[in-house]
Amino acid sequence: MADMDRGTVGTGGLTITIGGGTRSDLLGALSRAGVQLNVHAETLLADPAFDAPLEQTLTVVERTVAELDLPQGAVQSRVFAAALAQGLQLCPLITGPWLRLALLDQATAPDSVLSAGRAPSGAIHIASASVNEDVEHPKGFYLRVVDGVPWLRGYRCDDTYIWPAEQRLAFVLAAGPDSRRCAATGTVAR
Repeated sequence: MADMDRGTVGTGGLTITIGGGTRSDLLGALSRAGVQLNVHAETLLADPAFDAPLEQTLTVVERTVAELDLPQGAVQSRVFAAALAQGLQLCPLITGPWLRLALLDQATAPDSVLSAGRAPSGAIHIASASVNEDVEHPKGFYLRVVDGVPWLRGYRCDDTYIWPAEQRLAFVLAAGPDSRRCAATGTVAR
């Protein structure tokens, strides 16, 4: 079994259960965990996907853009296509908040800049299909810890933005017997 770094998805994956509750339950869990939201995350959490999502179990893996054979970086559509070519899948939109709860021990970002028009340092972007083609609408979630505070943030970008080679993304992988398991509460089974 691959060792997982503190607060990362790791190459071996992290199996989480998502959905199965109400939006109110999820927002309460995020609040109790001290998770902060930006306005883009709030917009995404209002999406109908969160109305009554069915419970499902996913194994989530983390890859950098460079690990997807894009050492110079690439636009989001090319990054997602490269991941699909490697047998990875996009995460359902609802994965973001559940993965945030599972990774509360994510390492603190090396800087505290919250918005700079670029991929933030120390962030894990959740690779998911866009729910709205409007470039002003948030495209997905990312996880980041700033000054010890866990954040679930939404991001916006168009398909001209180049994701840097070091950018970390979470994708879905078929569950395997050597995956580390955790409940939606974010506790990791030992």
